[in-house]
Amino acid sequence: MHHSIRKHLALVPVALVLLAPTARGGDADALPPAVSNANAQLLSQFFAQGGASPAVLEYRRKLQEYQQIRGAFDEEAGAYWSQVTEKRRGRNAKRRSGQQITLDDYVLEQPPVYTGPKRPVNPEPEQTPERPARKPLPVVADLMRAAQDLYQFTPQRPTSEVEFKRVYARYALASGLTREQAVRVYSFETGGTGNYDVQAGIEHGGKRAISTAMGYNQLLTTNSVELLAEQGHEFIRALSEKVAQTSGPARKSLEYKLSVLKRMVAHAKSVPDSWSEHEKIGDTAQGWAMHAMVLDIDVGPMLQTHKLLTSVLFARAKGYARPLTAAELEMMNLTGDGTGLDMVTMPQAMREQVPTSNFFQRGGYERNPVAIRHNTVAKLLAITDARMDSNSNNGGARELAAAF
Repeated sequence: MHHSIRKHLALVPVALVLLAPTARGGDADALPPAVSNANAQLLSQFFAQGGASPAVLEYRRKLQEYQQIRGAFDEEAGAYWSQVTEKRRGRNAKRRSGQQITLDDYVLEQPPVYTGPKRPVNPEPEQTPERPARKPLPVVADLMRAAQDLYQFTPQRPTSEVEFKRVYARYALASGLTREQAVRVYSFETGGTGNYDVQAGIEHGGKRAISTAMGYNQLLTTNSVELLAEQGHEFIRALSEKVAQTSGPARKSLEYKLSVLKRMVAHAKSVPDSWSEHEKIGDTAQGWAMHAMVLDIDVGPMLQTHKLLTSVLFARAKGYARPLTAAELEMMNLTGDGTGLDMVTMPQAMREQVPTSNFFQRGGYERNPVAIRHNTVAKLLAITDARMDSNSNNGGARELAAAF
């Protein structure tokens, strides 16, 4: 612990007064050698400890104890999570070669839990490095402004929530999603009450956005960029068909929207097709403008649909012929298609035994109380289903179900 020279000098006179003999003149009043030596030793210790107070000394002792215990835990946890990573690599290799996955391909023990002391609080003020200001997350107003600034375009918002739900339901059914999948995933993602423009954090009384996740299936800005890059041809085709069936001023408006959509798709396709590259765009005004299409009555339902449909098609392409339950589809929606399919394709007997930790990185798992509490695949799917059951009774979910 660092102390200023000024602070040390201020403490030294006090120590000297306490430790030095009272001078009354002559050797006759000198302290016995044993006492004098003890005083010298105390003075030496005082300087060796940097003039630390008893509270600081106790803090240092507790900190050392904490570091030893925490270090031993981190070593144990590190070995566990390294094993999870190695097992995951092994499963991926077996899948590529068409081999069957067995229980031996998973870590079957639950991750170690830290039960030692908390890090002690330093009784003295510490200098902490200044953190850079957190970049504010874009909200609806920012998305709309970006679309206007970059494309001179304002998304056409629905006249009512029911209108958006009906367009979404019609497009979802035509594309291959089932009513159960769409309604139950919506119920889980929004609590069964969310509007088409609901944003994570700004819901149920929340005042601050906690992510860019928006709409029925909670698309991130990166999702919107990625869907435009990978499914943009389908969006252009569908919107072109609507243009062909429209006339008058409405057609002119749709034609301009189509031209904007084509420009967005071209930009999304201009970088390598990877999540990291799409994430870079998503963190710019360009990505915000693309994300604004979630709000559009024509393009928004297509984005919401394909957020789920890509998982359905992924599972089908991997040879999983059985229709995904809503809970299984949500696992793929939450964790990504590859990881989600790993859980989905698992027989029930294995689901009962395999810990959820097998499908997370350590940091993500330790920040996820649901995965920790419901710590097997079977339990995680069960709680997902239970929440879908409960939330499906809420007004927004019932309204969406009626739209199908």
